[in-house]
Amino acid sequence: MKRIGITGGIGAGKSLVAEIIKAMGYPVYNSDERAKELTDSNPKIKAGLIHLFGEEIYQNDTLNKFALAQAIFSDETLREKVNALIHPIVREDFNLWALAQNNSLVFNESAILFETGSFKNFDAIILVYAPKELRIKRIMKRDNCSENEVLKRMNSQFSDEEKYRLTEFRILNDEQTPLLEQVEQIILKY
Repeated sequence: MKRIGITGGIGAGKSLVAEIIKAMGYPVYNSDERAKELTDSNPKIKAGLIHLFGEEIYQNDTLNKFALAQAIFSDETLREKVNALIHPIVREDFNLWALAQNNSLVFNESAILFETGSFKNFDAIILVYAPKELRIKRIMKRDNCSENEVLKRMNSQFSDEEKYRLTEFRILNDEQTPLLEQVEQIILKY
C-alpha cells in the first residue's frame, strides 16, 4: 500500500483535490477534520490543552476553536506546543485508519505535513498550490475574516516556494487549469 500526502497552504484547494480523489474511489483521511474531532474526544489532547490554556478552552466539553486559533496564530511558541501535542496523536490515528483500508493507494490531506515533519512517513507528497491573491480571497470569503487574519495564518505555514522544492507532484488550482487531468496524471504514476 502506498501512502500519499496531499498538502498546500491555506486556501490552495487541498480539500477540492481530496474530493476529486475520493470520487475516483480512493480513501482519503482528512487530518485537519480528524484533529478537530480528536480535540473533543482524546483525553490526552484535552488534558494538554487545558494545561496550556486553562479550563475555559473547553465550553460544554467542546473546544473553543476561535479562542485556540486566536492564541496559536498570534504566538508561534504556543502553536508549536499545540502541534507537538496534537499531531503525533493524529499521525497514529492515520496509521490505524490506513491499515484498515483495502486499497493500493491511501491519501492523507493535511495542511502542515512539512511543518510537523509528517511528510517523512509518506511514499509521495502532492502539493496543491494557487496564486497568493486568489488564496487570500478564498479564505476571506470562506471564513468571513480580514486579509490581515488570513496573512497571519499563511505566515504560520511553510511558503508555497518551500513546499514546491520539497515535492515531486504539484497541482495548480488557479480556477483555470483543469484539476482532474492533473490528478489523473499523478495517480497513473502509481
